[in-house]
Amino acid sequence: MDVVKILSTDTIKALKFSDKEIDLTPWDLQYFSGTPNKKGLLYHHPVVSNQIQQLKHSLSYALEFFQPLAGRLKITEHKDDIISCSVICNNAGVLFTHASVENTCVADILEPTYVPSIIGSFFPFVGVKNYEGTSQPLLAVQVTELVDGIFIGCTFNHVVVDGNSIWHFINSWAEISRGSCHHQISKLPILDRWFPDGVQCPIQFPFTIEPQKNHSDGSSSSPFDEEPNLSERIFHFSKEKILQMKSNINKQIDNTIKISSLQAILTHVWCSFVRSKQFNPQEETHNICLIGVGPRIVPPLPEGYFGNAIIGCITTMKAEDLLKEDGVCNGASEMNKLIASHSNEKIKNHYKSWLKNPNIIKRSSKPKDNFLLISSSPRFDVYGNDFGWGKPVAVRSSNKLNGVVSVFAGIEEGSIDLQIRLPFNILEAMGNDFSS
Repeated sequence: MDVVKILSTDTIKALKFSDKEIDLTPWDLQYFSGTPNKKGLLYHHPVVSNQIQQLKHSLSYALEFFQPLAGRLKITEHKDDIISCSVICNNAGVLFTHASVENTCVADILEPTYVPSIIGSFFPFVGVKNYEGTSQPLLAVQVTELVDGIFIGCTFNHVVVDGNSIWHFINSWAEISRGSCHHQISKLPILDRWFPDGVQCPIQFPFTIEPQKNHSDGSSSSPFDEEPNLSERIFHFSKEKILQMKSNINKQIDNTIKISSLQAILTHVWCSFVRSKQFNPQEETHNICLIGVGPRIVPPLPEGYFGNAIIGCITTMKAEDLLKEDGVCNGASEMNKLIASHSNEKIKNHYKSWLKNPNIIKRSSKPKDNFLLISSSPRFDVYGNDFGWGKPVAVRSSNKLNGVVSVFAGIEEGSIDLQIRLPFNILEAMGNDFSS
């Protein structure tokens, strides 16, 4: 495998900052002990003179608008292992790494069905936990030169941002880089978090802080990050295929509900996963969708809300019910009904319940193998990120968790790509299942 060579590292800071302190919500704090969110873009354009400097310069301007990303977490310890956490916009800075690989081309990343293992080396911070954001950057960027292109990999602390906020930032950074007038952006971020009346801030919750590792080189090792026998495969669904899937399901179900394109795809993937893994018919399997709460609460969160605003929505069914002739329709209907049930009242009750019994998502080196976790969205603008040398040709993520399904818009209008991480034999069986 080609070796990534680090050419330089810098700390990029906003030209101006406010020293603002931002309290965090349960939607943020649920990721406290998890791992960062990693998203990257591939460009078929070799690095030219001053291009790296242009990216650094535009990043410093972008951070003026998105100051939490240049800050650090502040953890306050109370008695009996009770802590609270906030974001300090102290402009401690973003890690910017310039790297290169000698023998890897754009085609080596773009063309294979399986994601090459070197992709993991295109992102900074392996093994860092979100709570280490007290000393580690909340955003780290690595620009890796390929033979005939570049890969921009971004590692975001998940306590600070969700997928929607990640792409808001990247879209804005690209807008400035390609020559935005007076370094302005089209959509301003709203940095203040949402708290119902009566919530005491900062929120306190039980947690034992582990000793932090030394990540001076931007990397570390852990059993979780080195989980063996997993591969990542790209599944592409054309606009025509998606419409066919959606139409077939909607013709067969109760016409009081309407299955969306994404729900149709995800249910087909769920059924294929169950078939390919050969579940026991009575075994329960779970499809976990991360849904946005912003438009579902009353009044809705403002456009540009910058933080986490997602909760898990878990559809559970027995394997045999997904393997029946009408299994896809049953699965799609259950998923649709559950997502639709997340009303203003249900979401606010979920928020208040978390305050009474905080639930911090834990990452295990031996995750259960009976679920799929759906993350990201085809609605995010990934292919509009022109930094001044053209649009990207692919998007990739890096996630070590078994069963993760990362959803992205495909490069052709109306298409959708899924990046799925599972054991190789299951991915092979799913590939055969979809081609049959």
